Amino acid sequence: MAKGRVPTRDELLAFIKESTTPVGKREIARAWGIKGDQRIELKALLRDLRDSGEIAADRAKTFKDPKALTDITVLEITRVDGDGHLLAVPRRHDEEKDGPVPRIEIDPHGSRGHTAPAVGDRVLASLKRRGKDTYQAKIIRHLGSGPKKILGLYEEPPGGNGMGLVTPTDRKLRQSFDVRPADRNGALPGDIVWVEATGAALSRRARVLERVGPMSDPRTVSLIAIAANDIPVDFPEAAIEESEKCKAAPMGDRLDLRQVPLVTIDGEDARDFDDAVFAEPDPDHPGGFRLLVAIADVAWYVRPDKPLDRAAYRRGTSVYFPDRVVPMLPEAISNGWCSLLPRQDRPVLVAEMRIDAEGELTSHKFHRAMIHSAARLTYNRVQRAADGHPDEEIRPLMKSVIEPLYAAYRVLLAAREKRGALDLDLPERLVKLGADGRIAEIGVRERLDSHKLIEEFMVLANVAAAQALERRHAPCLYRVHDQPDMAKIEGLREFLSTLGLKLPIGQRLRPADLNRVLGDVAGKPTSRLVSETVLRSQSQAVYSPDNHGHFGLALARYAHFTSPIRRYPDLLVHRALISAFGLGDGGLPHGDAGRFVEFGEHLSMCERRAVAAERNAMDRYVANFMAQHVGAAFGARISSVTRFGLFVTVDGSGADGLIPIRNIGQEFWRHDEGRQLLVGERTGETYGLGDRLRVKLVEASVATGGLLFDIVDVVERVERLAAPGSRRGGRRDDDRRGPRRPVAHRKGPRDKRSRRRS
Repeated sequence: MAKGRVPTRDELLAFIKESTTPVGKREIARAWGIKGDQRIELKALLRDLRDSGEIAADRAKTFKDPKALTDITVLEITRVDGDGHLLAVPRRHDEEKDGPVPRIEIDPHGSRGHTAPAVGDRVLASLKRRGKDTYQAKIIRHLGSGPKKILGLYEEPPGGNGMGLVTPTDRKLRQSFDVRPADRNGALPGDIVWVEATGAALSRRARVLERVGPMSDPRTVSLIAIAANDIPVDFPEAAIEESEKCKAAPMGDRLDLRQVPLVTIDGEDARDFDDAVFAEPDPDHPGGFRLLVAIADVAWYVRPDKPLDRAAYRRGTSVYFPDRVVPMLPEAISNGWCSLLPRQDRPVLVAEMRIDAEGELTSHKFHRAMIHSAARLTYNRVQRAADGHPDEEIRPLMKSVIEPLYAAYRVLLAAREKRGALDLDLPERLVKLGADGRIAEIGVRERLDSHKLIEEFMVLANVAAAQALERRHAPCLYRVHDQPDMAKIEGLREFLSTLGLKLPIGQRLRPADLNRVLGDVAGKPTSRLVSETVLRSQSQAVYSPDNHGHFGLALARYAHFTSPIRRYPDLLVHRALISAFGLGDGGLPHGDAGRFVEFGEHLSMCERRAVAAERNAMDRYVANFMAQHVGAAFGARISSVTRFGLFVTVDGSGADGLIPIRNIGQEFWRHDEGRQLLVGERTGETYGLGDRLRVKLVEASVATGGLLFDIVDVVERVERLAAPGSRRGGRRDDDRRGPRRPVAHRKGPRDKRSRRRS
């Protein structure tokens, strides 16, 4: 900053708000070298900022951000981050009035003499500001745990004298709660409700806080998942108002690509279209291509630290259920101004890329542009066209659009195979709902070349974004998929050895090593079993400013760029590119560059929360579907082996359920973790991953999504070898014994080989 002058209003405001401590006139004068009559001008400027409410002043005549937290406040400890730090939030915080929820880290050295705090505790703490919306807290006093909220199914058992009973929807919570008539709060039998446990720690009493919806309504299934995972649903009024004031972006200095026949390719039921693609042969490089990937310019409409931005950051991602979507952005943005509707001008950020005949990315540029989508296409229609059956809309686009797209895709696919990206082509479950909202059909989502085409174009654009930011030394939020944990790889190696398969020892594992194993079992009964086991051995992908590469894709650097409508990390990457390349307004604020560790932690958490909610809802929908088949028998395969039983996946529907160890028969069972087996101590009988069974459904709980099965018969067993060093015979602490009763499932032959479909 220049010395010897009075700062501008914006400079002074930024200086005060970004300071980690309150500042007075002396600190401001020293920072700018203000002397003499300039002090009078500074005093007037400070008074003006204080009177407008943009800064706050205290009795000590120091100034600070009015939205900054007070020095002493009540906090609630909410979670532990990836580094083991306890994080907290203010007990009372209104995002609309107070701004984004700050990051507050509990100082482990400042809490000595107190009981170790835990998630859920409330504490009185002193705060020290570390940066914008970032604090460190020292605990002054424990205030105890907050009331425990539990989501459950409310029922009124016969003969209960009007008392209600709430059974938690979380399968890990096995205690039910009694509800007195006075605490029912309008709940009706069959309602899903939030209750608050009352009384002592071991009390079974609770009171109803809120009704979520009747369990008989299929729409309640996704509401349970939303509530249980604390998914934000309602947008703040200020965010809605901001979205409704949006209007068409001006052409300005944007690159005009409206004459280029970019097209969107999405699912049949997609409502927003945030990416468009185009390809053409590169005349300067025979066999190479020039590719355009145009992504909706969300950064133009969603500006940093505005109500719309704060609401989007809190969500982190859109969440998808069979019956609804909880969007990251309001509909006016996601389905309106930022949806690349056909034959309408739309602002975009474009990755212009060139690849050579080997599929290598040779150059890339990023532009702010305006496009005019030539068509809204679907995966099925595009695939039929590529297979020689174009419809009337696509036929004129075959030579100029479809054929070049597929030609470029084949080059990219060859490059993917050459670099050895992990090739796990596991089927994805598809749920179709009927008019009544219930599951009408469960199947497998078809995976076409048109899907893979779009995936390869998006992967290339994501790589280009990471490279571009790295070369400009700009902040980047990488999508990191680290090397698998060594312990998991050793477990995988031991399991594969029982199938006669080998992983290399003593070298850094590569995706290509796993691909060779997958290739060895391709088309064999154990193919899907091996694919799923390899998948479970992988590290969890996260967002981080520290680049550790993407193991699964076999890429040195990777960042999410292609879906800013539904993923906040992509919006951060857009802002970073806009700032790094001087592409106009809506770039990354200077202060945000130092917050990327915080951004990565929060957005990784949001993604895990969304995945958990989607999985929970799917489990409950399937349980709803299966409930009408209690007592029926199904073909199934063992998908997981634990010390407390066998998890099985039902053929066709993909429903997952548990065979408790008590239901497996009269035997002591030893859990052989390395070989993924339950071994009968007396008979030597085994149950292991991939074994095919005939099972009977004995219980289906829609509220929890849990399914329980009994074994009817063993159909086929996977042929296994003894793993090196595997232990035979003897008992261990985790052995379990089934009840002494007839064993109905031992009728089938025990020497059949698995004929599981790949």
